[in-house]
Amino acid sequence: MLQTPRGGVGHGTAAEDGGSMSIGTVLNALRDEFPEVTISKIRFLESEGLIEPQRTPSGYRKFSVQDVERLGHVLRMQRDHYLPLKVIREHLDAMERGEATPLPTVGRQRDGEAVLVEASEAPTVARIGRSELLAAAGIGEPELEEWESYGLVVPLEDGVYDAEAATVAALVSELGRFGIEPRHLRVMKAAADREAGLVDQVVAPLKRHRNPQTRAHAQARTKELAGLTVRLHAALVQTALGVRLP
Repeated sequence: MLQTPRGGVGHGTAAEDGGSMSIGTVLNALRDEFPEVTISKIRFLESEGLIEPQRTPSGYRKFSVQDVERLGHVLRMQRDHYLPLKVIREHLDAMERGEATPLPTVGRQRDGEAVLVEASEAPTVARIGRSELLAAAGIGEPELEEWESYGLVVPLEDGVYDAEAATVAALVSELGRFGIEPRHLRVMKAAADREAGLVDQVVAPLKRHRNPQTRAHAQARTKELAGLTVRLHAALVQTALGVRLP
């Protein structure tokens, strides 16, 4: 059985209609462990075949406890192991068939593409290839080049991308459906850079510390502060708009 997200489905929420949950309830159940998760992210994972929630006659999604457990597992594998969605889907499907499959990792790069190796062979590297990013976001080269020109998606030195670039690309694409163009998002990128700079300023003394344990603690502190800044940013936007997200 897949691991339930920390806090569980019932943490602060209750399962609806005999175990079925709305997408807003699912979001609340996941946010304790994954503060950056959004409804758009859940919908994107559904479109990629990672989950298949049932639909009501009127078209609303209804998630089961198993759907939420699988979502938590997907998000955890993205966060902790930086695996591509296709690999995560294949791994989870194999687990559900009862097959004992080792957890792959993203390792060496070959021709700009991620090469999968067994977890015991090499440490995890948070990188994906360009074609994989295009496939994950469902876009073509012209769109990606435009996003890169505005600094929304930035390749690493060897031409591949941080795994989180797939999430950024999916959200930029989703916003585009509402007529929000990449040039409109420069203000968000600038705000994110300032927030990241503030976090880095706070943890910089820990990173420079001579004690290895203290330097290791800097990574955990960075994640904690990043989660808090994301939640604060979301709350400020909601306050400015006078709306409450589910």
